[in-house]
Amino acid sequence: MGLLEKMRRAEAAAKESAEDASDEVTERAHEVLQIIGERVETVRPARVIFASIAVLLILSAMLIITTWLVPYDRTSVDIVYLQGGSGHVVLVEIDNKGSRSILDVNLDIRFLDSAGLEIGRATFEADEIPAHTSIAGDQLELLINGASVWENYTIEILLDYTYGGEAMHERWTHAVGEWTMETFTDSAPIRLF
Repeated sequence: MGLLEKMRRAEAAAKESAEDASDEVTERAHEVLQIIGERVETVRPARVIFASIAVLLILSAMLIITTWLVPYDRTSVDIVYLQGGSGHVVLVEIDNKGSRSILDVNLDIRFLDSAGLEIGRATFEADEIPAHTSIAGDQLELLINGASVWENYTIEILLDYTYGGEAMHERWTHAVGEWTMETFTDSAPIRLF
């Protein structure tokens, strides 16, 4: 046996072992494909939809529980300013969006001219505003009769309250007079306790 013949036999043996290995890989691939096919048959669209709805409900429940159970302060004041032929109207709504009551609430609405002089004032006081409650009404409106509608004014809101034993003070100002109606929303910073 010559060298060439040994090389030909070695090449033939290598081809046979490569074909055997290729057959093993192909067989293994078919087994994996069969397992995947069986798994896909068990995953149906109805199951996916049900699982998605269940996850959505769980996340919603966690959000609701967090909103009601975790103590936080989130107080805001909504202001509507109107001007007309006879004067000005300032309507205010105080909103306790927090998870606990706010106590000793004192809200002052001041209407100032361009020189900073007070033209009108309204004061609202409450011992307590429960959680997730808003208050509006006659006590939270300011009527200014006879003031010119051709000038610019400033609305100043002073809010003092107690939350979690800590006194809070907020002050907001808004320049008004260029438009016949303007709305503002002022929010105290969210505080976690």
